[in-house]
Amino acid sequence: MNPLFKAEVYQNRRTQLKKAVKSGIAVFLGNSEAPMNYPSNTYKYRQDSNFLYFFGLSIADIAAVIDFDENRDIIFGNDFEIDDIIWMGNQPTLASLAEKVGVKEVMPMAKLSEYIHAAQTAGRKVHFTPPYRGDNKIWLSNLTGINVNDIRNHASAELIKGIVNLRSAKEDCEIEQMENACEIGYKMHTAVMRRCVAGVPELELAGLAEGITLSYGNGVSFPIILSQHGETLHNHGHEAILQEGNMLLMDAGAENLMNYCSDNTRTLPVGGRFTQKQQEVYEIVLKANVDAINAAHPGVYNKELHTLSCKVIAQGLSQLGLMKGDVDEAVRQGAHALFMPHGLGHQLGLDVHDMEDLGENFVGYDDTVSRSDIFGWSALRMARELKPGFIVTIEPGIYFIPQLIDNWKNEHKFEQFINYDKVEQYRDFGGIRIEDDLLITADGHKVLGPAIPKTPKELEEIIGK
Repeated sequence: MNPLFKAEVYQNRRTQLKKAVKSGIAVFLGNSEAPMNYPSNTYKYRQDSNFLYFFGLSIADIAAVIDFDENRDIIFGNDFEIDDIIWMGNQPTLASLAEKVGVKEVMPMAKLSEYIHAAQTAGRKVHFTPPYRGDNKIWLSNLTGINVNDIRNHASAELIKGIVNLRSAKEDCEIEQMENACEIGYKMHTAVMRRCVAGVPELELAGLAEGITLSYGNGVSFPIILSQHGETLHNHGHEAILQEGNMLLMDAGAENLMNYCSDNTRTLPVGGRFTQKQQEVYEIVLKANVDAINAAHPGVYNKELHTLSCKVIAQGLSQLGLMKGDVDEAVRQGAHALFMPHGLGHQLGLDVHDMEDLGENFVGYDDTVSRSDIFGWSALRMARELKPGFIVTIEPGIYFIPQLIDNWKNEHKFEQFINYDKVEQYRDFGGIRIEDDLLITADGHKVLGPAIPKTPKELEEIIGK
């Protein structure tokens, strides 16, 4: 049985959702087991995050309904039978588990389709979130009669907005869990730092980090990015051996026992010493990270923090001779995106990219801010106003991507802002990213978890020690 908050936490969340959605019913499908290579050999189980948020139970093959018209909460599922108990041991009844999350009504799974059909027959709206797994798309299609290829288009914007509004501002009990996840993340990153020396396989370090997350929680919050080719933003290959003079980028997080996630990135000089060239670029990224953190507070838009970081990067690269011209205009037009083609960060919580299954624009944008179509700017996941309880990542970076450099150079793109001759001297440089997890408080901000070393001096003191 997975750990749970007090029943009142889940009851209050459902009550708040009932205030946000005016009528109809909302259907929440739990996740099923997913086979790896044959039916009884499954991947590690992970419950749907929206189901966890409102109903708490990390159990396969259950579903739930919130009836907004009748003020009812119902969990649907079947109790384990003797054939299951032989293999799994004695199991609690679904009714006893439902009671732990404040739900009094339990029905057999076969009744779910009847409940939905009755609502449809009565002309009531059936709300659901966009399914992201193939089996749940089919299940929801069978339950609602909507063509499986069109099911996501029928997701309820009203329900999505209600969920985003609730899940964006973390409760105190959630913040405690996030701190715990970040503590595990600290253990991951510092363990890798101590082994970041020439001759060590990347695969060994990735295994070391993942083993720590399994020792203290539910494993990694996403597949570990650990590579000496940091210019590849999501590099999941771990085939190389660490070499002196290289930098190792590790973007990794932990999921704790309550399914809350951390997400941190550090870029490490193998052996503990940056070259002068590496440190010059590293200091620019560090300043972009620190300045954005220091500027974060309620009322500021995350887009403003992104803009600030991009200007710090453009200014720093101009001082190195890699960029030129008016910094503000270069950033406005997107010239900086040759070096930082992604956004500053994203929300963090039960998902490492929190709630993005609901649609990135619902999570990161609203009526006050819209997504740009300019390269680099368009990759900003989270742009909207920061409010107390929000948790976001701050993760600026500088990357030298040879193929992108060649494309822009051949197109004569932004020649007024980019010194391509100088950039050629860095084409094999790699990439640097620094990422922290930031809670927006009532009067400012707080970096979650123990401070993971990130200044050159701190890294020099821990790497290989």
